[in-house]
Parts: sequence; structure tokens; C-alpha cells
Amino acid sequence: MPVTRSVLIRHVRPYGEGDPVDVAVVDGEITEIGVDLTAPEGAATLDGRGGILLPGFVDLHTHLREPGREDTETVDSGSRAAARGGYTAVFAMANTAPVADNAAITDHVWRMGQEVGLVDVHPVGAVTVGLEGEQLAEMGMMAAGVAQVKLFSDDGKCVHDPVIMKRALEYSKGLGVLISQHSEDPRLTVGAVAHDGPTAARLGLAGWPRAAEESIVVRDALLARDAGARVHIAHASTAGTVELLKWAHGQGIAITAEVTPHHLLLDDSRLESYDGVNRVNPPLREESDKLALRAALAEGVIDCVATDHAPHAAQEKCCEFSQARPGMLGLETAVSIIVETMVEPGLLDWRGVARVMSERPAQIVGLDDQGRPIAVGEPANLTIIDPDRSWTVRGDHLASRSANTPFEEMTLPGVVTATLLRGTVTAERTASSSDEPGEWA
Repeated sequence: MPVTRSVLIRHVRPYGEGDPVDVAVVDGEITEIGVDLTAPEGAATLDGRGGILLPGFVDLHTHLREPGREDTETVDSGSRAAARGGYTAVFAMANTAPVADNAAITDHVWRMGQEVGLVDVHPVGAVTVGLEGEQLAEMGMMAAGVAQVKLFSDDGKCVHDPVIMKRALEYSKGLGVLISQHSEDPRLTVGAVAHDGPTAARLGLAGWPRAAEESIVVRDALLARDAGARVHIAHASTAGTVELLKWAHGQGIAITAEVTPHHLLLDDSRLESYDGVNRVNPPLREESDKLALRAALAEGVIDCVATDHAPHAAQEKCCEFSQARPGMLGLETAVSIIVETMVEPGLLDWRGVARVMSERPAQIVGLDDQGRPIAVGEPANLTIIDPDRSWTVRGDHLASRSANTPFEEMTLPGVVTATLLRGTVTAERTASSSDEPGEWA
């Protein structure tokens, strides 16, 4: 793990406000913010070049594939991708091989993340044994283990049995942990590969109805209400889910939700090419859903952004659309997509970006050292963004071991120039005088 060091960050604008200032960090903590500061003894210097300083991002939904599919991603490669994307903490989903349904595996993933030391990798524990939805996993032992698991999910599968979900919520309340639900009634999605709408019908693709998601969202809201527990909705994708979240909030139900960058930017018109890179679960929806999700994120109906970063091997995507594995890369492109879909249209300012990408996700899972204000005495988990530069996405240039990005050759605004984890620079771009953002140091 990299050794924490002292650093003086020069010429940055916290939250994009005011004139550039300097930020001094000693032993991983912000010690001073001001103009023309003197570097602490032995400190390195990082030139922020007038960029925007934000709290490091927190991703509640990442697939790092280790153990089991190290050919597509590892804790090391995924951590590098996360750091380059401005993240200082990620939550690694449980659908590994073997499944992370016991403390031996969750503790192992935690230790691997600590050894790499680029981001805090928090393992997500499975809700049920083997993700089979039949028997609750050892939630208590995982929560009490070295990893102190805070989030549980069968993501990739829905906890579809209401009795099992009810028990899981009851246990989660007693343990003080959170259940994240992959909302998909499997009886409504047999063979489904695309949003159930005119595009899928014209292309001859089996349709995935909105009701498959929405029926589970409302069911779990009611179960959480009766259990007095919290529930989190993973990758919300429909306008109907937005309305159900509003209703649940009005009832005082403790429900939170996330949205992915790809559901904010893309819609099912992308399927015209039959390119498997566009297959994702839940599927890309219609334009109206996309716009409803953007408004819900801006209004706080949807709490936060989560990438659902899902690496896949080339042969798992370069095939018939119906046979392609669902999922897309997301860690390195996330903030740029939020800039394009939320900041440039005026739906969020930079404090809003900090809210949905750092502060709220940290609050939802109870991370006390992440998503903190940029202030003296706070942990130096930080990222710097150049809002005036753009970059062109190329899958083979990303840090991931896989290249399945739907944003290939797109030019996106906003460039991460550096990320710091407790005062240690975990990613840094070299300066560039051209339109390109600079190479990673």
C-alpha cells in the first residue's frame, strides 16, 4: 500500500467556487486552505492548474470480478480505473466465483484492496447463499469480520422471494447494515434482452418491461416499511420507479436509490446496431425514462450516482446481441457523463456533483471518512477535475482489463487530473499544452 505523505495542492477551486487557493495536507489530513501557502516540511507539490477540487467519489456499485474472473478485472486493475475516475472508495459486488457469501471471501477482498491501496475497496456481501435466493447468507459474520461489511446485495439477481427479502431486511435492521436490491421480477424477464418498447419490437429483441423493475421497488418499499428497515434500489432505470420513490418518501419509508451514468446518457435507440456492448441489465430505456432519471437525480428523489462498472471479455460482447453478457465499464467515464448530462444543462452545479457522487453515497452506507467537506481537519480524500478540457474514450486505453465501453470514440467533457487517498496521490495526469488531457503519470 502506498505510504501516506504530505502534499501541497496548488491552484485549485474547492467546489468550483471563487478564485484558486492552495490546500495543505499533512499525514492524510487537510491542515490549511489559503493563498500562496508555504509547503509543509517534506511535502510534495501537486499543481491543480486551476481545476475544481471535490471530495473523492464513492461508488456503491462496482464489479471487480476477483476472485474468479481475473481475466476481465482484478482488484488491482479495477482500483486503478477507480482512481483515474476520481474515486477514493468503491463497493465490490458479491457475484464473484466463488460468491462473496461468507466472511472468508469478503475479508479476502478487503485485504486485497488494502494491499493495492489506491482506493478503499469495500466488499459487498451476498444476501443469499450462492445468490440462489433460497437461504440467507452469513450476514452477521460478514458484518463482524475484518471487512466490516456494510452493504449486502445479490446484484445480478433479484432477491425475488418476498419471504426471504422480508427476513433479510429484518436482519439488516438488527445489524445496522443496508440491503441493495437488484429490482427485477425474473418471471417477467425470461429471455428478455432489451427494453420492452417499439425499438425492441422492430428489432425482434425480447422485451424487458418496466413493470419487472417497478413491481419489486414497490414491494420492497412496503417490506422495508413493515420491518422498520432501510432498503436501497440499485440502478433505477424507469420513470415509474421515480414516481414510486416519490410515493415511498412521502410515506416516510427509508428507501434510497442510485442511477448509473449510462442510464442518464444513453437510451434504447443505441440498439439499432445490434452491438452487444449496449446490452446491460436493466436495459437502456426510452428517452422519456432518461429525462425522468436526470430530473430525479437533480431533485434528490434519486440519491446518488453508481457506475455498475461491469467488465467483460471481448468474446462475451462480440457475439449475437441476445448472447452478449450484460454490463458496461463505468469507473473512468462516470464524472464526464455527469458533466455532460447534469452540469452542462444546468441541472447540477459542482456542489451538486459532490452531493450525488461523494457525499450521499458515503452517508447511505455510513462511511465516516469519505464524502467529507473540503475543510481543515478533514481527511484528504480528494479529486481534481479540469472542466474546460475534454477527452476521447478508447477502451484499450482504460485501466480496466476489459474494453467493453459503450462510449468508444465519444468525446466527453471534464477530465480528472488527479486523485488523492488520505493525502497520497493515487492517480495523476501529466500536463498537456494540446487539446488532449495528458497521459497518466
